[in-house]
Amino acid sequence: MPQPPAPSAQVTAAEISRIAGVTRATVSNWRRRHDDFPAPSGGTDSSPLYDLEEVRAWLASRGQHTAATPSGELRTTLRLRERADTGTSDLLLLVLAAARRPAGDLTGLLALPDDDLVKQANDAAVEVADVVPDTEPVRFTAADTTVLRALLLCVRDEGAQTALGVLAERELEDSAASGAYRTPAPLADLLARLVPGSPARVLDPACGSGTLLTAAAARGARELYGQDSLPVQARRTAVGLTLTAGEGADVTVRTGDSLRADAFPDLTVDAVLCNPPYGDRDWGHDELAYDSRWAYGFPPRAESELAWVQHALAHLEPGGHAMLLLPPATASRSSGRRIRAELIRSGALRAVAALPPGAAIPLHIGLQVWVLQRPEPTRPAYQTVLFVDTVGEPSVPGRGGTRSGSLDWARVTEQILSAWTAYAADPDGFETQAGVARAVSVVDLLDDVVDVTPARQVRASQAEVDPRELAHEAAAAREGLATAVGTVAELAGRSAWDAAGASARDWRTATVSDLARGGALKVLRAVPVSPRAVAAEAEEMEAGAHGGERRPVLTGGDIAGGTGPTGEALDVQAEQMPEIAEGDVLVRNLVGGTGPVARVAAEAEAGALLGAGVHLFRPDPARLDPWFLLGFLSSEANLAGASTGSSTLHLTPGRLRVPLLPLEEQRRYGEAFRHVEALREQARRARDLAEETARLVSGGLTGGQLVPEPT
Repeated sequence: MPQPPAPSAQVTAAEISRIAGVTRATVSNWRRRHDDFPAPSGGTDSSPLYDLEEVRAWLASRGQHTAATPSGELRTTLRLRERADTGTSDLLLLVLAAARRPAGDLTGLLALPDDDLVKQANDAAVEVADVVPDTEPVRFTAADTTVLRALLLCVRDEGAQTALGVLAERELEDSAASGAYRTPAPLADLLARLVPGSPARVLDPACGSGTLLTAAAARGARELYGQDSLPVQARRTAVGLTLTAGEGADVTVRTGDSLRADAFPDLTVDAVLCNPPYGDRDWGHDELAYDSRWAYGFPPRAESELAWVQHALAHLEPGGHAMLLLPPATASRSSGRRIRAELIRSGALRAVAALPPGAAIPLHIGLQVWVLQRPEPTRPAYQTVLFVDTVGEPSVPGRGGTRSGSLDWARVTEQILSAWTAYAADPDGFETQAGVARAVSVVDLLDDVVDVTPARQVRASQAEVDPRELAHEAAAAREGLATAVGTVAELAGRSAWDAAGASARDWRTATVSDLARGGALKVLRAVPVSPRAVAAEAEEMEAGAHGGERRPVLTGGDIAGGTGPTGEALDVQAEQMPEIAEGDVLVRNLVGGTGPVARVAAEAEAGALLGAGVHLFRPDPARLDPWFLLGFLSSEANLAGASTGSSTLHLTPGRLRVPLLPLEEQRRYGEAFRHVEALREQARRARDLAEETARLVSGGLTGGQLVPEPT
């Protein structure tokens, strides 16, 4: 019986742009201007899908030849395969098999008839099946020929790693649903570089996508062991490591929960690198009560991180090192005090380094690197522990400290690595680096709380700050404060606001919705973009297959904090974000909290994109004054009447009301509101300077660097 024809793939507008080799804006123009452009065949109104063959035919009719890269073609064919509910795990084997063949052989395979290609692919998958754990027997069929050809072409022309990355965008994606997150490459490199010498054997018991083991391989490790509870992640690591580690490397990856079902119970290695799962109360507390790994104490149910610490130490050779990325609570929770004390007393805990927020997921938390060493029976326990605090390190200007890509990784890496290298070479002779690094004696650490938070221990070295330097810094802060206070006083006394009379002024008002219908203003908001589309473009940029760039985005937090744009957007997001123009009135969607609710866009914001949590009001300058609009839109009574919710208030912009006044009178009010905003901004600046001055002076007085003036 003849097989029905395979359905054509459906593609997004973003994929059409890749196929045609044009920008997404060009595709949007085609959709609007050409009546014969293919109609959507699926999706939604906001995210339509188009029939791939119809799109290709339309492009061909206009002489627009396909410019899709091999990786782009692979993405397209994978979308078709998804409709048949077929995963991508079987294709991992083919990536590995294809990577082991020269380009000429792959060209020969691509020239084969479909039946011969399927047979060759099945045979090749069998040859490498032992590398990938828990893989079912692979049986490609004639229905797979399109994706097989796309995969082989991608491996031949763009490399196996690019093909693996495309597969990762689908079944192997890093997401909250999968519970898997990629350790950022700069952080993985830092952890690998912290291991002294050149370890030959390295284990990651929660290997995820294999980033840490890849970093170890780049530093010369030749025996690489990994385990992960997610089978798809274990397979990903096995293939990725085999591709990158090169000839002579021995890669062994297993599937399973390392705490409950250790796949390497008798293995000891030179180094362990691990970014374990956090906050897991179901880590095996009840069934593992008498496990031999708990040499430093049985971890409480809430201390899964300390179970991972001891698991890592149990797999080390005497003198071997472990580098673990842990949440900050592990350093101070009372439930883990006894285990921390034993780690310190035995000399197993060598150093703790605090990273700035944004170094790795979860981005809002400043994670910590714990440096551990399995004690050697013939060596006395170390008498100090090193603490490094990089949280105060500046990030790239204008980017804040909430994104991994915005951190000054070179500075953070240099601070931690240089401090650890100097300390490891001479623990007793390590010189304190004021505000950054300090070696603390074991006796001082073994108090009632055994808190190993770096900030707490490093700040205790305040007494070592140069008194003259601190006095100069405090004087500069005091002078800045005096100037700011003078400016506030000047602004406060410059204008007077007279009483309107015996009763408040009354005026007719119109809602923003009415004003928008009448053309007096426009109301704009950003349209959300699917996370998968964002992830796909980010992967392309990282792989160098996409020439886009990140655009600055003004967020609600920027308005509240009085900063410039700190967000950023990829091209696929930028298409759905209005561009801010000078004179636009920007209002936060979340009402309440601290800081301003609204601002008038100045020249500095012009060209930035509008963030998802902000409403943009663009007035017709011949009918509405922007500062007049700002003042009334952001009034407490107006916001309260136009907001919904209980604990969190969300703004409904169309319900805001604006007085109907002549333009000249609007400008009078606008000047008054502009003056009030300037006063408010200078008052915030003075407040911040007052806090900084008080911090410096108070710290100097209590630290002994400053003395009060004689009475």
